[in-house]
Amino acid sequence: MKILILDDETAISGFVEINLKRAGWETLTAKSGEEAMELFEKDPGVDIALLDVMLPGIDGFEVCRRMRASERNVGIIMLSAKSQEMDKVTGLMIGADDYVPKPFSITELIARIESLSRRLGHKPRPVKKESRLSSGRFTLDTETRQLFSGDREIPLTQMEFQVLKYFFANRGKAVSREDILEGVWGSDYFGDDKIVDVNVRRLRIKVEEDPADPEHLVAVRGYGYKWVD
Repeated sequence: MKILILDDETAISGFVEINLKRAGWETLTAKSGEEAMELFEKDPGVDIALLDVMLPGIDGFEVCRRMRASERNVGIIMLSAKSQEMDKVTGLMIGADDYVPKPFSITELIARIESLSRRLGHKPRPVKKESRLSSGRFTLDTETRQLFSGDREIPLTQMEFQVLKYFFANRGKAVSREDILEGVWGSDYFGDDKIVDVNVRRLRIKVEEDPADPEHLVAVRGYGYKWVD
C-alpha cells in the first residue's frame, strides 16, 4: 500500500513516515498542498492520503476536494490540531473518509489506516454472484461500485458507496447508527460516530429530489435511519 503524507511540520511528517515504513508501507511526503497534488497527479498508485488541514497556500480541505474531483479510489484521512466540531464535519462533507485530531498516537493512526484500507477494498474480496442491487429507480453495481438512477450515473465516494450498499442490503428496515457503524466501518472503528450522519447527509444531497425532505433516506426518530424504495 502506498500512502501520501501531507504535513508542513517536518518533525511530524518524518515521524509518521518512519513508522508507516516500519509497518511495511510505501510513503510519499509533501510539505505543501501544491506539492501533494503534484505527487498525487504523477503517481496513480496512491492508496491513502493523510492530509493536514492547516497549511499555507492550498490547505488540506482544498487538497481533499481536488483529490475527490479526480474520481480515483483513494482513501482520505484528515489530520488536524483543530478539535472544533465544524472542522470535522467540513472534512467529512467534502469527501474525507476519517478524521484524526492531533496529537495522535502512531498506533491509533496505523489502526485507522488499516481499517480504512479494508473498507476501501484494497485487499482481495470474494466476488459475489449478484452484482446489482436495485431499489426503485436506483441500481447499485457492487462490482463496478457505481450508482445509477435510470441510465444516469450518480458519482459516489468509496465510503458513500459502502454506506449505500449497507442501506440497500437492509432496505425497508430501520437500522441504528451503531448498526451502520458496525456494518460499514467495522467493530475496530473508534472514531467519531457522527461520521454516519455526515455520510447520510452527503448521500441525501445526491439521491433525494429535496434533501431537506427526504423520501428514500429517512430518519427514524431517536434510533437511526431507514432506506425506503
